[in-house]
Amino acid sequence: MQLLELRVPPVALFLVAAAVMGGLAVFTGTDRITFPGQLLAASVLLLAAGLVGLASVRVFARHETTVNPLRPERASRLVAAGIYRYSRNPMYLSLLLALAAWATWLGSIAAAVVLPVFAGAMTRWQIRPEERALAALFGDEFEAYRRRVRRWL
Repeated sequence: MQLLELRVPPVALFLVAAAVMGGLAVFTGTDRITFPGQLLAASVLLLAAGLVGLASVRVFARHETTVNPLRPERASRLVAAGIYRYSRNPMYLSLLLALAAWATWLGSIAAAVVLPVFAGAMTRWQIRPEERALAALFGDEFEAYRRRVRRWL
């Protein structure tokens, strides 16, 4: 599985997960959950995803460092400000929140099962290799940050 490290763009993994969720919702139609406010709940999750994603990209732009997830060794600065004080990976958190919005809108238990699979795959293939690269680049500064701020939330 090391072959997939830093090779699958996070957005591609997100799109595959969303498609799998949609397929599962269609093929397991009997496991649907509906509740009052379902569309509102999905909308709130999607709004949160957008705000988290936007905030994380803006902080990176302000610090003039790369947002290319496949080349973490090109990072020019360790970003620990803004939303990065609460999550080391808010961009990936925003993708997970968007998938949670999709699962909520679909109302599918089977689709929701994809959420921890997505988080696990993202952690294994993207986040851990990024953390190794950042530790190599920023040493003790990254280790202090890693101890202070959670990986996801």
